[in-house]
Parts: sequence; structure tokens; C-alpha cells
Amino acid sequence: MVDQLMFAQDNRDRIHAVEHSFGPSAKPLYVPGRVLIGEGRLIKMSRRGPQPKAFFLFNDMLVYGSIILNGRWHKKQKIIPLEDSQLEDLEDGIKMRNQWLIRTPQKSFYVAAASYEEKRAWIEHMEDCRSSLLRSAGCRPVYDFAKTWIPDQASAVCMRCADKFTVTQRRHHCRKCGFVVCGACSKKRAVIPHIHPTKCLRVCNMCHLSLSITEVQEVPRMRGDSTEKINSDEDGVDGLSEEEEAEEQMEDHDPIKWMNSQIDSWSTYVYFKPEHTQPRT
Repeated sequence: MVDQLMFAQDNRDRIHAVEHSFGPSAKPLYVPGRVLIGEGRLIKMSRRGPQPKAFFLFNDMLVYGSIILNGRWHKKQKIIPLEDSQLEDLEDGIKMRNQWLIRTPQKSFYVAAASYEEKRAWIEHMEDCRSSLLRSAGCRPVYDFAKTWIPDQASAVCMRCADKFTVTQRRHHCRKCGFVVCGACSKKRAVIPHIHPTKCLRVCNMCHLSLSITEVQEVPRMRGDSTEKINSDEDGVDGLSEEEEAEEQMEDHDPIKWMNSQIDSWSTYVYFKPEHTQPRT
């Protein structure tokens, strides 16, 4: 009983410390019954390349953010409900090791750990927590998961028309397929419900056509094509961050061809929940 009370107090203090590290503008994290399972740093692939991020695993969600002031403070807090996620283990590449894919309806991205043991700990603890949540809910939700974005540096030309990117010919990303495309090939806008239920998001011409055909087949069209202007590929667009996610699973754009794992000065994954099943190694 005493041990349980001590763990509850320590857990509350740790969660409040994580809240505080994101500053006053971040969402509060502590609620009764929430447990901080573990924390550590992972390399997250963004459209501009690999970046170290602080990750915090709770029994019901994954929280991550950018690292500032030598890791004592964080910004750009992101929260992923575990029941809305899906993990895919990946083999080591030539340059990128200990990697896996995290899928959610709004965004999907690759992460990598400093060691195989840490990778297995993260994956197994996330899967255990997600399984518990789904058992409690009594059902398994079905989601359309967001495509991972092809990184900017992966293509020197538009992946639809093959025009070369220049200072004036900017890169954009189709929110439906994740391709790197030029402005002319991504003038259309469409609602992608699993990313955002109402916003019209940038899509390439091919995806816009396929979405239009699907919409006509499934339900009467309730709105015309929207060409409302949005800030292209900037921070906050479509509810997504500036560091939008990096890749799509395609043979011609295999992430191992461009990922770079310069992994040093990482903090080790710290595991807090003593009654949790220890990861297999």
C-alpha cells in the first residue's frame, strides 16, 4: 500500500514536471489514472531531415516536442492518443538503424532509437498500452492513416510533372499521397476527413481526381471544388506542424536511401512503471 502511494505521488510529480517543461501555453497532461510509462529521445524524420525530439509515453497517449535549453525545456507539444495509432517495425537500413513507423489519422512519421534494446522497449510498451486501451473500449477502431511525407531533399523534380524545383519553383506536399509536387500540380484543395473534417487541404491533381470520383460514387456532392487560399507548407497549415512528416512507403523513395543517423549524445529511454512487463531483448 505504501509503495503504491509513493508511486502515485512520484508519477504525479513526473507528469507535472513534463507539463512544466512545455511552458504555460501547452495542454495540461495530468488526469487521474494517467501514468507516465517512460521517456527518452528519439530521432524523428521531418520533411527537412532527421531531428532529435523528446518523447513521453503515457498509458493512454504519446507526447513529443522539440528540445531546447539542453533538454530542460521543450516546445511544439504534440499529443497522439495511443488507441488512434499503429506501429510498424522496420528493418535496419544502410544508414538508419533501430527505426520504426508511427501511423495516426492526422500524420505518420518515422522514428529511430539509439539502440535495438531501446527500440524494442518503446515498441512493446506502446503496443501493451494500446492493447489495454482497446480491450477496455471493447472494440478495435478502424482508421484511415495519413501518408508519410516524402522529404524535400528526396526529389529534385516534381513527382507528378517532373519539372525541376528552383528558387521560384517551390516544393509543396500533397496531403493525400505525400508526394513532393510543384505549385501547378497542387492547385486543388479537398477535404480529407481523417486529417481534418472541414478544412480544404492541398492535394495534387491526381489525388484530387481520385477523391472527386470517390465522392461522386459514395455520396451526392455537397460542396463545389474549393480553391480557397492556404499558406502552402508553412507552420500551422492544415493543423499540421512546420516539421511535417517525412515519407511514404514507396520502393523508388525508400527511406534508407536518404535517412541519416548521426545519433550521439542521446539520453537513454527511462522506464518508470515497475509493474509493467519488462521488454523482451
